Amino acid sequence: MLPFSLVVCQLPLDESDQGSALPGWLLNLPFYSVTRTAEELSLVLPEEHIPPGWFEESGCRVQLGWRAIQVSGPLDFSLVGILSGISTVLAQARVSIFALSTYNTDYILLRATDLPRAVEVLKAAGHTLNQ
Repeated sequence: MLPFSLVVCQLPLDESDQGSALPGWLLNLPFYSVTRTAEELSLVLPEEHIPPGWFEESGCRVQLGWRAIQVSGPLDFSLVGILSGISTVLAQARVSIFALSTYNTDYILLRATDLPRAVEVLKAAGHTLNQ
């Protein structure tokens, strides 16, 4: 379990270069994810590290109050079904997720309000969680 709350936000695209400039302070954060497509630029950031007023200045759409469960890794690329196993248990418990993957591992983001229920059902399904 990551020890901090996360924010999921979407930055507006800049018409001149089809992408928004990322803030310089981003590189100093203990955790962040940047995903860029032709349609959007999404960020996942620790809530406590965002400078005051940045949401308003950046014009981003914001979803506060997320937590992350880190799947123990590194995971070999040949492994199959890891996210499926976790997401199926959570879906059956009606817990919505937002998944992120890195080279080494996967992260399951869920609303902080759903965290106790998620922990309960994952443990009941045989998963081990270190909090």
